[in-house]
Amino acid sequence: MVLKNFEELIAKVKSFSEPKRMIVAAAGDEHTLEAVYHAVKEGIVRPVLVGDKKVIMAILNKLGMEIPETDIYDVPDPDEAAYKAVALVREGKGDFIMKGKLETSQILKPVVNKETGLGMGKVMSHFVINELPYYHKLLVTSDGGMVTYPTLQQKKEIIDNAVNTMIKLGYDCPKVAAVAAVEKVNPKMPETVEADQLAQMNKSGEIKNCIVAGPISLDIALDKEAADIKGYHNPVAGDADMILVPNIQVGNILGKSIVTIAGGKMAGFIVGAKAPIILTSRGSSAEEKYLSIVLAACATN
Repeated sequence: MVLKNFEELIAKVKSFSEPKRMIVAAAGDEHTLEAVYHAVKEGIVRPVLVGDKKVIMAILNKLGMEIPETDIYDVPDPDEAAYKAVALVREGKGDFIMKGKLETSQILKPVVNKETGLGMGKVMSHFVINELPYYHKLLVTSDGGMVTYPTLQQKKEIIDNAVNTMIKLGYDCPKVAAVAAVEKVNPKMPETVEADQLAQMNKSGEIKNCIVAGPISLDIALDKEAADIKGYHNPVAGDADMILVPNIQVGNILGKSIVTIAGGKMAGFIVGAKAPIILTSRGSSAEEKYLSIVLAACATN
């Protein structure tokens, strides 16, 4: 199965037998609660709101949204709200977490705490899925928000995280493009060397349940005609499901280019933890936040 657009993803989540439990940390944020309200009306989530209860109630009243008081935890301090949200997931009271009016570092601090956090002893990475106007299906990019300059081993784990998540979304054997500026190995360009090593690890069975091509340029990964012109013959060429970027700079710039220049839509969260963690920017639209909720709910089924 391959997801072509967000409508297919939304339809998939709506088919679930019951809504997912979502913990919102520092929930006193109007855009966040707009997205939550949308997801509630669609039957996708049952939210648990953690934060300043007075602020939360004022926003809920403005939106005309009703949440049982037992699902609202009055924790006004943002840092304490983040720790409470993580604790609720550990207690089995939530399937995933969404960041509200918090800095990313504030929610990640309790998440990565070795004693009380949500780590599983491996790399946590940022998983983003994009809908582009001119690409024939949804496109995953990783990692543009968590691991700054990943080692070869970390890149392998980023692929593992993404592939495992995509399989939960319904994919059979995702096609992964380990991108670089060129499609030939050049010892002076370490990302090409590591992309080739990842492709070899895939062929040997060390990286499973996917097809990895690399090094491969972005145009070849997404455009079959460009691949044919350049003589690059690989199942991933022109049909990539995922772009593995060499570092956070490339991932961040690519992601923002997709949205601001190409007119794409995106949704994302942190994977590799005991539960998904939605870390949309405080400046993100209500739609992006809603789509990220949909994505996280689908990945926890």
